[in-house]
Amino acid sequence: MKFDLSNLRGDITGGITAGVVALPLALALGVASGLGPMAGMYGAIAVGFFAALFGGTGPQISGPTGPMVVVLAGLFASLSGDAALIFTAVMLAGLLQVAFGLLGIGHYIRLVPYPVISGFMTGIGVIIIILQLNPLLGHASPSGTLGALGNVPEALSAIHPANLMLGIATLVLVYLWPAKWGRYMPSPLAALIIGTVLAYFALDVPILGAIPTGLPELQMPVFGGDQMMLVVEAAIILAVLGSLDSLLTSLVADNMTRTRHHSNKELIGQGIGNTAAGLIGGIAGAGATMRTVVNIRSGGQTRISGMVHALVLLAVALGLGPLAENIPQAVLAGILVKVGLDIVDWKYLKRAHQGPRWDLLLMVLVLGMTVFVDLITAVGVGVVLAALAYVKQVARLQIEQLRNLREQLDSEEDKAILLRNRDRIALFEFSGPLSFGAAADLGHHVRERASQSSILILDFSAVPFLDLSAALAVETIAGDAKDSGKQLYLAGANGEVRRVLEGLNGRLPAQGSFKTRSEALAAAEEALQQWGVSPIQALPSGVG
Repeated sequence: MKFDLSNLRGDITGGITAGVVALPLALALGVASGLGPMAGMYGAIAVGFFAALFGGTGPQISGPTGPMVVVLAGLFASLSGDAALIFTAVMLAGLLQVAFGLLGIGHYIRLVPYPVISGFMTGIGVIIIILQLNPLLGHASPSGTLGALGNVPEALSAIHPANLMLGIATLVLVYLWPAKWGRYMPSPLAALIIGTVLAYFALDVPILGAIPTGLPELQMPVFGGDQMMLVVEAAIILAVLGSLDSLLTSLVADNMTRTRHHSNKELIGQGIGNTAAGLIGGIAGAGATMRTVVNIRSGGQTRISGMVHALVLLAVALGLGPLAENIPQAVLAGILVKVGLDIVDWKYLKRAHQGPRWDLLLMVLVLGMTVFVDLITAVGVGVVLAALAYVKQVARLQIEQLRNLREQLDSEEDKAILLRNRDRIALFEFSGPLSFGAAADLGHHVRERASQSSILILDFSAVPFLDLSAALAVETIAGDAKDSGKQLYLAGANGEVRRVLEGLNGRLPAQGSFKTRSEALAAAEEALQQWGVSPIQALPSGVG
C-alpha cells in the first residue's frame, strides 16, 4: 500500500489536532453507549486507524458517532449489559460493511442531491456551535441539541467569566492567526497549545480532567442463544447507519478538498475498522464529520492524518493522559465554534434565493431535521423528497413532449400522409425513457388528443426503455382504443421495450408493430383505404 508523503507536515498536525478534539468525544460517547469511556477510546483507535489505512477517503477521520451510539445504547439495555454480545454485534456490523463494499453498494450514495448535502453540512455546523454554547459559558453540555439549547438560559444565569473570555480569545486567535505562520503550525493547534499553557499558569477554568488509561483485552465473538436475533438486527442497523454516516462525511470531505472518494473502498475500510473495534472491546464507529473537518482545516489531506489521529489516542490510552487532561474545555469549544462556522454552506445560502425555490426549501428542511432530529433521517427524507420532485419534473416534461404530430415531421411523405388523413390517424411520439411518473397521465392525454381518430400510432423510436408502470399505461391506451373501435400501431420499439410490453400478457398490446414511423403511417393509410375511408384533400401549407 502506497502512502502520499507530499503533505506529511499537514497530515501530522491535522491528525494531532483531530486526535485531541476526538479525545473528549470518544470518552463521552463511550459512556453514553453504556460500555464505559475506554470502550469509546478503543473504538476511536481501531476504527480511526484501520478505516484510514484501508478506506477510500483521504482526510476522513473515523470514530464513535452519535447515531451509532444510540443503537448501541439501546442494545445495551436490551441485553442487560452483556458486553460480549454487544461486541459481537459490532464485529458483525463490520463484516456486513465489508460485504457492502465488495458488492458495490457504495456508489449509490453519490446520487444524493446538492441541496441535501448543503442542508446536511449546514446542520452539522449548527449542531457543533449549539453544543459548544454551554462549555463556552463554563458549564457541561447536556447530550443532544435540544438539551444543550434548553440548558443555555441556566448557563447564562451563572456565566464563568474567565472561561468565556478564554473561549472567545481562542476563537479570535484561530481567525487571526497569520497565514504564513499557519504553514508551520495550523491555527487550531496553536490556539490549543497557547490556551492550555495560559490556563495552566494563570486561569482557573474547567479542564478535561482525569483520563483513564490501559490496554484493551481481546473479545471473542459469541454466537447462539435466545438473544442472537437482537444481536443480528443491531448489527444490520449499525452497518447501514455506519455506511451512510461515513459516505455522507466522505461527500463533505470531497466538497471541502475538491477530490473524489472511493465509496466501496471506504466501506471496506470502515468494516475492517469496526471488526477490529469489536475484537478489542471498542464501540462501533463511522466517518465523523466534525473531526474530519477539523483535520482538513488543520492541514490533513491523506490517510496518514487519520492514522496519526488514532495513534494520538493510543498514546493517551497508554499513559500520556496527564498531558491532555489539562486542556481547558473552553479552548476546545472555541476551536469547535470556528469549525462549525466553517462547515455552514455560506456560499449556497448567499445565492439560494436566485435558484429554484424547491431546492431552498429542501435544504432548509434537511438542515432543520439534521439539527432537531438526526442526521440519517434528515438525509433519508431529503433524498426521498428530492427523488419525488425529480420524478415529477421528468414526468411533466415527458407529458409535454407527448405530441400529436402533424406538420412537425422531417419526412415530407410522412407529413403528407398525416395531412391527407387529418383526425383519422393520430401519431404520438414518446421522448426519452418512459418512467412511472408519467405513466398515470399517458392514457388520459392520448385519449384526450385523439378522440376523433380511427388509428393511433405510438412512436417509441426515442425511448431506450420503459418500466412496468409505463408498460401498463400502454396497455390502458390499447384497452381504450379497443373499446372505442380504434386500431393501435406501435413503431420504432427496440428489443428491450418490446420485451417489457410482451411480458405483460405474452404479446404486444397492438394490432400492428413496425420498425419505423414511416412504415406505420403507410400501413395506417392503407388500412383506412381498405375500410373505404377517403382521404381528405390536402390543404395548402400553413392552412388549418
